[in-house]
Amino acid sequence: MKLLSSLMDLIYPPRCGVCKVFTWQSKANHEGEEIGFCRDCYNAFEKVASPLCPMCGRPFSAGSGIDHTCENCLRKQPYYDIARAPYLYEGPLMTAIHDLKYAKKTHLAGSLGHLMASYAANWLGRADELLVMPVPLHPGRLRDRGFNQSLLLARHVASRLEAHTDFLSLRRIRPTQPQTRLTSDERKKNVRRAFAVIEKTNLKGKSILLIDDVATTGSTLSECARALKKAGVKEVYCLVLARTATG
Repeated sequence: MKLLSSLMDLIYPPRCGVCKVFTWQSKANHEGEEIGFCRDCYNAFEKVASPLCPMCGRPFSAGSGIDHTCENCLRKQPYYDIARAPYLYEGPLMTAIHDLKYAKKTHLAGSLGHLMASYAANWLGRADELLVMPVPLHPGRLRDRGFNQSLLLARHVASRLEAHTDFLSLRRIRPTQPQTRLTSDERKKNVRRAFAVIEKTNLKGKSILLIDDVATTGSTLSECARALKKAGVKEVYCLVLARTATG
């Protein structure tokens, strides 16, 4: 297998998934495995670190101190139980996520999904009792894009955790605007009551790991969790690949 991989590298020299430089001598390794990025780009992926909010996972600008609940979660507790992200949404990682979603470079889901799955395994351990669920796209947007990037990432996470994936029970029942250019209040209104659960009896008492690519305010995650909790779900944990430093 290694011989075949080396031969393929000779025929099709590997390039970094972000900057496109050849990675003959500078492949990044994560837990001993090549991950499809050069060392420079991978080293520029900024990790989320304490101090952070133990509920929504938002990091605080101060570089020292203990974890504490943020003002947003104190004012209104989200419907999910815990949310976490391994990285900040900036720099080369932001470029990679943007290329995955909007340039339809779905091969990046393999490298990004590996990073996400490794974080999930360290955070949750073997979690076969969890049901892994991606944040759904509205059918209209799914037709336009051709894929749901959250589902691509979720499959990698579920495989690593030895958990099942459910991408049918949670539905986006009305179209929503892209959240990118909306204010915090507009984001909340935009996704309010946008999600519903089909076949509610299948989820009663379950623990869900909800997967998305990026979180800013966490409004989408919270609305998904609201629908899941209404359907009788016991716990909702959220994992996103990256989140903004403020929200």
